[in-house]
Amino acid sequence: MNVTAYRRGRTVRTIAASIVAVAALSVTAACGGGGDGGSDNAGKANSSATAPASGTDAQGADKAEGGKENQGGKENQGGKGSQGGKEGAAGGKEGVTGVKDAKSQTQKSGGGSESEPVGDCDINKTAITVQNVKSPINHMLLKATNKAGVDCKLVGYPGLKFGANAQAATPVNEDSKPQAVVMLAPGESAYAGITTSAADGSGAEGGKVDSLEVFIDGSEDPKPVELPGGSVYVDSAAKVTYWQTDAQTALTW
Repeated sequence: MNVTAYRRGRTVRTIAASIVAVAALSVTAACGGGGDGGSDNAGKANSSATAPASGTDAQGADKAEGGKENQGGKENQGGKGSQGGKEGAAGGKEGVTGVKDAKSQTQKSGGGSESEPVGDCDINKTAITVQNVKSPINHMLLKATNKAGVDCKLVGYPGLKFGANAQAATPVNEDSKPQAVVMLAPGESAYAGITTSAADGSGAEGGKVDSLEVFIDGSEDPKPVELPGGSVYVDSAAKVTYWQTDAQTALTW
């Protein structure tokens, strides 16, 4: 074999091998770059595709959450309104109940415009008696009992006319005036003390009388009252007290 030809052939094979190697490297680089680019592009595409979807979803989610919150707020507001209505209704009921209770208490106590005013005792429905007492001396006790079926009041003091020839009613002892008008329920009694004469005998124009007529405020006609023993000695010192709620107080003067 020709040495020169052999070397030339070897050189050609070496060059050919080099070309093949270079070509292989080029293909590998191209594939690798395309792969990276593809990956990047795919990543970008995926990122691009995901971002709008995520943004839209987030916006939709925000709107949905906002709607729920708004709806919740309205519901809460409605709840407050309902609660306020209930409280208002409860307050109204309590107010009505309070008015009914107050009205009931007023009626029970006898006050208020709906209660009938207590009138003067009717002398025809009042039992009146008089009796002697041991102490103080020269005193008598007048008693008036309500025989009507309703309350009545005894205003002031009883008017007394001793004897048929009396020119004026027996004067009142002003020191005995009570702080309030005497009120009598059915069956209750009031009292008045009567001084018939001076204890020391200093009274003038004295004499025995055998009759007594009693007037009470609000009655035009007197009521005759029987005297204990049929008669009593009366002089210018005679006086009568205001109506009192008990006998002891009536005999204080």
